[in-house]
Amino acid sequence: MSLENRVAVITGATGGLGRVVARRLAQAGARLALFSINQNHLDNLALALNLPLERYLTSALDFRHPQAARKAQELTLEKFKRADILINVIGGWTGGKMVIDFEPAQFDEMLQQHFWTTLHLAQAFIPGFMEQKWGRLMVVTSPNAALPPAKRAPYAVAKAAQETLVLAMAQELKASGVTANILRVSTIDMDHARLSQPTDANASWTLPEEIAEAILYLCSDEAGMVNGARIPLYGSP
Repeated sequence: MSLENRVAVITGATGGLGRVVARRLAQAGARLALFSINQNHLDNLALALNLPLERYLTSALDFRHPQAARKAQELTLEKFKRADILINVIGGWTGGKMVIDFEPAQFDEMLQQHFWTTLHLAQAFIPGFMEQKWGRLMVVTSPNAALPPAKRAPYAVAKAAQETLVLAMAQELKASGVTANILRVSTIDMDHARLSQPTDANASWTLPEEIAEAILYLCSDEAGMVNGARIPLYGSP
């Protein structure tokens, strides 16, 4: 599958998953707009990707703030004249206590990282997708969004809010050529323990390469009818 004519915006690009997704989309020929909060990490990622300058840009931005998303859009259009794909893999987790023991600020922190970053980015990029009648929005969430376990309330609440936002956008984007989809992952297996040391506990873990391949498919023209999906990548519905 070739993404030679596509521009992919990846936020949270220097995290473990972001790096794998960036590498896979680069292999498919996409031009990349790579964003995270640490420019040194972005520089290291660009060096590892070994792409010509005309195929990538990097910038350190904090997408908890709406102006950062607008800046990312401006930088992307200035460099590439277009944007086609938005992949938000900004991470973060807070848990380990009962709901009654969390500070409100800890809920707010999770909402800022997951819900608000997605909203700000969507408001910056989706109008352009709609104008060109083609675009892809993807986020990675968790089954915790639907079935929150004990002592993970801030994360589960934020992921549920993020999913609701994406599903609402998917309804608004029907028949527009733009899609919005969710990839659900239980645990991202960065060390490939599921393969090297398989156990009952890690049987539902997902390799970052598996997530990247699912994202690559959703970026294709053939996936144009996949919209508003919550795709389970943990071995069960």
